[in-house]
Amino acid sequence: MRVFVTGASGHLGSAIVPELLAAGHDVVGLARSDAGAATVTAYGATAHRGDLADPGAIAKAAADCDGVIHLAFNHEQLRSGNFPAAVAADLALVHALGDALAGAGKPLVAASGTLGLVSAGLGRPGTEEDAGGPGGRTDNENAVLALAERGIRASVVRIPPITHSTLDRGGFARTLIAIAQRTGVAGYPGDGTNRWPAGHTLDVGHLFCLALANAPAGTRWHAAGDEGIELREIAQSIGDHLGVPTASIPADRLQAHFGFLAMVIALDNPTSTTVTRQVLGWEPTHQGLLAEFETGDYFKGL
Repeated sequence: MRVFVTGASGHLGSAIVPELLAAGHDVVGLARSDAGAATVTAYGATAHRGDLADPGAIAKAAADCDGVIHLAFNHEQLRSGNFPAAVAADLALVHALGDALAGAGKPLVAASGTLGLVSAGLGRPGTEEDAGGPGGRTDNENAVLALAERGIRASVVRIPPITHSTLDRGGFARTLIAIAQRTGVAGYPGDGTNRWPAGHTLDVGHLFCLALANAPAGTRWHAAGDEGIELREIAQSIGDHLGVPTASIPADRLQAHFGFLAMVIALDNPTSTTVTRQVLGWEPTHQGLLAEFETGDYFKGL
């Protein structure tokens, strides 16, 4: 299969593209810069230069392939506080991919996030059958799934807020560590009992490859090796490794302490992976987040 991958030079792309190549697929990876193109080429894939600002051109290139994995998202806009613009750009690309792939029966696997389940107000761990609340990336997720009605084998992999490994260069794990280092406090919101799922990069990447091969149209999948870790446990581990105190951050100081993460840091996001394991046969084989912290790799050179 010839597979088009957006975000091919990024964190998840660094796991997915090599796995696809090892399985014998040809890979065309979207790259928005010379550096990104060099990374994609170094994997052994073909680099395709493009930018999210031109979704039509990206979709045209994707249509020349047998399947698509869509990972790209403007994280710079997210971190700068312009999350709506990042969501809008992503939705424009989803619509363009839908127009380009309609009727072809090709697989399209798109990245979404487990945090979208919080606004549904479930009061229990979110499952693969649960739709997220309205707005944000949930609207984009629903737009992807709606493509099943247009003859596309479209599915979504929901990524946990922390995806960790030595391949991680700027994810939320590193952000929390950097905040603790800068402020001298490993903080958590309130009593810290809210839970976040987490997943190892290679396990998350493997799920995308499984979905590309086998996911039925219109389905959601969860890539959480850890289905829910309390934020105070995460903070305690970070504090222990940095040698800084761990402390509760009151609600009126979340923005000052956590910056852009303040909008999500207090969310409770326990996430079930039962259906993903049973139907796709996905089983995480790599270490969890707290075990990853114990290796010390995240704290070297700090």
